[in-house]
Amino acid sequence: MTKRKVADIVVDVLQAAGVKRCYGVVGDTLNHVTDAIRRSPIDWVHMRHEEAGAFAAGAEAYLTGGLTACAGSCGPGSLHFINGIYEAHRNRAPVVLIACQVASAELGIDFPQEVEFRPLYAHCSVFCEAIMNPGQARRMATLAAQAALTKRGVAVLVLPGDIAALEVDEGPAYAVHTPAPMTTPSSAELDRIAALLAEGGRIAIYAGAGCEHAHDEVVKFCASLSAPMAHTSRAKDFLEPDNPFNVGMTGVFGAKAGFHAVTSCDTLVLLGCDFAWRQFYPKDARVIQIDIDPTHLGRRHPVEIGVIGDIGPTLAALQPRVKPLTDTAFLEQCLKLRAEDQGELERQAREGRNDLIHPQRLAALLDRHAADDAIFTADGGSPMVWLLRHIAVNGRRRTLTSLLHGTMANAMPQALGLKKALPERQVIALSGDGGLAMLLGDLLTAIQEDIAVKIVVFNNGTLGFVELEMKVEGLVNAYTDLKNPDFARLAEVIGFKGWRVETGDALEDAVVQFLAHPGPALLDVKVNRTELVMPPKIEPAMAFGALLYSAKAVLGGHAGDVADLIQSNIRR
Repeated sequence: MTKRKVADIVVDVLQAAGVKRCYGVVGDTLNHVTDAIRRSPIDWVHMRHEEAGAFAAGAEAYLTGGLTACAGSCGPGSLHFINGIYEAHRNRAPVVLIACQVASAELGIDFPQEVEFRPLYAHCSVFCEAIMNPGQARRMATLAAQAALTKRGVAVLVLPGDIAALEVDEGPAYAVHTPAPMTTPSSAELDRIAALLAEGGRIAIYAGAGCEHAHDEVVKFCASLSAPMAHTSRAKDFLEPDNPFNVGMTGVFGAKAGFHAVTSCDTLVLLGCDFAWRQFYPKDARVIQIDIDPTHLGRRHPVEIGVIGDIGPTLAALQPRVKPLTDTAFLEQCLKLRAEDQGELERQAREGRNDLIHPQRLAALLDRHAADDAIFTADGGSPMVWLLRHIAVNGRRRTLTSLLHGTMANAMPQALGLKKALPERQVIALSGDGGLAMLLGDLLTAIQEDIAVKIVVFNNGTLGFVELEMKVEGLVNAYTDLKNPDFARLAEVIGFKGWRVETGDALEDAVVQFLAHPGPALLDVKVNRTELVMPPKIEPAMAFGALLYSAKAVLGGHAGDVADLIQSNIRR
């Protein structure tokens, strides 16, 4: 039997499992792996920081559904991936991380650069094992790829550098299997749900990312029950388009209609939804939950009926049992609020006074002029809010932001991975100034790898979401100021085409030119620092906190900041 290097066997398994790209930074213990990739059909994407590589790999895997890889050298190299790996894992993106290790003979004696990866990555992976015997190579690589694809998450394969270089017999022909079972509740469970719905009164649907492949079934279900449908932020792409029952989001990022639908109903049906914020659930409603993951049932809010099932097939099986409801009063009430919400969003996106640029206007212009199948990413914080509220999806557009992990600095590297994987699509990153600065070095990746990504900087000179959180708690903001460069000029030094906009009258032309540029482009826009992100319901504690902040700011000599807050938000 022909002998092959362990590195070649691992790379061969990943390529057969669908990996097209591997993101990372080369290094000593990784050398045999990168050499194997060089001789394979897999494309090595040369990043400047491993964290950015994990963001890029996770974004590709999330949007395409295919297995993607990243790889790092021993010690700090593979340790740098961890934040991006957490992001990918929480997004249920199938990624394999090859975490190279020091030579196996040196393990356990505190050798330079030795890091124990297995306990570090165990919490953010569906598989985390080391290849310590070269004869295990094909079987372990196969199990890693299969776990990532079937359990939808990150698989970590720890590989000592000396093991990667060894030649072994290939051994048994292990192969990756990706079955796709269909799960539905039992007939008795479906009958119980139908019986409760028949007694339901005002029924509302709250739908989550588990409805990704069930748009039509959800709409038909809402029609049968004359029920408004609110959706989570992660379900935006799947349920917002072509849906006459959609009343938007609830929670901090949502608006009145979604909040009212969920909190004022008599019966709430949770479909593939694991929304974490308990204060936005109804106090007295009867709750039905359908989810493919049994650990999700009742973990956010008590439920009366909880069943396991894929949303599309489950609704198809439930539909013949549902008694149609014809009272549309609650639905019409929620749709009226939805129209008011839309009008308010349009008002917020109008041109500001005295050349002030509201970030909502920037997002709305991007929405207006971007391609019909554009992909948008957004940094955690206020850019994420403007994307969710002001970027419309249509069944072809996609959005990605850090909703479960809630990290900074995700938008630009995620956009790199998406544009690398889908070069024919327009990919636009909505970056905060703080987020972009955190991983600024990977702007060089766009030039080195010829990735024609579009990066918009919401430049407000502050860690804006943190500053807002401080004000809501009645604190005078501290340590949030950012002394920024001219990001457009900085980008042009690197090789981007750059635009900087400081006045409202120049904004739309710049957006159009920026989006039309054929290569990597960066648009640096000075937006209003004191823009408020208003939730659908203002709690007394929030209002008290804002008043307390105003009083402290005035007494501390910051009356001008309070005046700016009032001028730019209340007197639009």
